[in-house]
Amino acid sequence: MTDLSYETLKTFEGRAAATSGVGKDPVNEPMIRHWCEAMGDTNSAYAGADPIAPPTMLQAWTMGGLSGHQGRSAAYDELFALLDGAGYTSVVATDCEQEYLRALRPGDEITFDAVIESVSERKTTKLGTGHFVTTRMDVRAAGEPAGTHRFRILKYAPAGQKPQGKRPRPVINRDNAGFWEGVSRHQLLIQRCGGCRALRFPWLPGCNACGSLVWDTIEASGEGTVYSYVVMHHPPFPAFDPPYAVGLIELAEGVRMVSNVVGVPSDKVRIGQPVRLEFMQVDKELELPVFRAVEGMTGMTGMTGTAGGGV
Repeated sequence: MTDLSYETLKTFEGRAAATSGVGKDPVNEPMIRHWCEAMGDTNSAYAGADPIAPPTMLQAWTMGGLSGHQGRSAAYDELFALLDGAGYTSVVATDCEQEYLRALRPGDEITFDAVIESVSERKTTKLGTGHFVTTRMDVRAAGEPAGTHRFRILKYAPAGQKPQGKRPRPVINRDNAGFWEGVSRHQLLIQRCGGCRALRFPWLPGCNACGSLVWDTIEASGEGTVYSYVVMHHPPFPAFDPPYAVGLIELAEGVRMVSNVVGVPSDKVRIGQPVRLEFMQVDKELELPVFRAVEGMTGMTGMTGTAGGGV
């Protein structure tokens, strides 16, 4: 983002934004009907034998549509190119003001001129830092003044906002409560079947190998390797800061669990990479087991996976 000279921006004030603009369609009843249906406006003045257009449709008759505006000035394009080049590449409409001088009726041919009315000093908002640009459009119907449309936008460089909001809470029930109690003590507990002694994760009420409902737990050593992984890019969720790696971690004990891989850029995560358990305080209420890549050690390489949508 470059700090533009305000004196330079001020030179655009009063210069034409559009000259001799012509509405692409005359005022017509189908557009009036569509507008009223969309707005839920049932005023009888906008229908019947001699309807008028809703005054707030003033801008609708001047809009360029998908094919763009005709007659836009070089000064307007120059101003926006200057702002874009300085890093103010985002745009948001902030407000508009309209003044109505004459009712518009079906068949009226619309013409207009527009001027760059003002360019603000650099302002900092919640969206980011930039300049407010106000244009004023003078609208005519059949050559007569019909109204004025003043439109203000903010051309800005987006603020580097961090995701906000709480991370989703784990669902804790009687089948997995012991696991989360262990996490609160900084222990990663694995279930062990009381019948066949098989280890299992995630926690289950019974053994899926022998069916026994008897079990106890062992504490994992915390050592493991990345068995598989995805890198999350999209969609963005509050409390998550993409891109980030979600790994399927094979623990030294032989079971696997899903968790975040931290301590290394997401594009440097590799299958077979050694990792070590640690506990991350996500917020005041939530602590989670995650796995940190072990520095100075590399595991076997293999097929890697990335995904933009989900795990």
